[in-house]
Amino acid sequence: MIDEAIKQSAKGAVINIMWHACNPALTQPCGWNKDGVLSILTDDQWSDLITNGTAINRKWKSMMDEVAIYLQQLKDKNISVLFRPLHEMNQKVFWWGGRPGASGTRKLYQLTHDYFVKTKKLTNLVWIWDIQDFSTLEKDAVDYNPGSKYWDIAALDIYDDQTGFSQEKYDIMVKAAAGKPIAIGECQKLPGSDLLRKQPKWAFFMGWSELTFKFNTNEEINSVIRAENVISLDEMQP
Repeated sequence: MIDEAIKQSAKGAVINIMWHACNPALTQPCGWNKDGVLSILTDDQWSDLITNGTAINRKWKSMMDEVAIYLQQLKDKNISVLFRPLHEMNQKVFWWGGRPGASGTRKLYQLTHDYFVKTKKLTNLVWIWDIQDFSTLEKDAVDYNPGSKYWDIAALDIYDDQTGFSQEKYDIMVKAAAGKPIAIGECQKLPGSDLLRKQPKWAFFMGWSELTFKFNTNEEINSVIRAENVISLDEMQP
């Protein structure tokens, strides 16, 4: 993956890396299942995770050490990375998510940020704080915000196609970002160029893998990629 990131960066691409981390209370490697990314932590395990020096806290740091090796390779190549760990912080299906408040998911995000930046000296990371478009979005944008010093871009994952790219969601994210960039971290239905004119502060959008082709026609995909208000790879400078 890192070799491919280096190759794409040389073409002018912006590198966007997520980290679907395994549960530090369980084993690695793991899958997209109840024994892996979709597992849970008890409240006591969570408390230990965010407490410096506990066994589970040390395990989390050792997992970050593993990831840092590869992010360092990109730093050595002077490649900046849009880094989106612990994504969809208000999403309860992930072991890290769905815990609002000062000692919840945002605390783990703060710990993770400081370890990568201060301990591992990874200054090439552009930190993305990411939540999902639930009906509780306005409150979640406050309850799950780790603080502006911990992130560079505020991203929203848009999967509720009943409400879509509503102006209300956009306004909530603009307010939460307080002058910083906002982005569409993930979506299945791509935004159209007209929508992006009405909501011009979205810095980027990312269609989610195979869902892009399930929820959009080839004509719709080509239309937004070729739109004059969307910058695509062929317009980027290496």
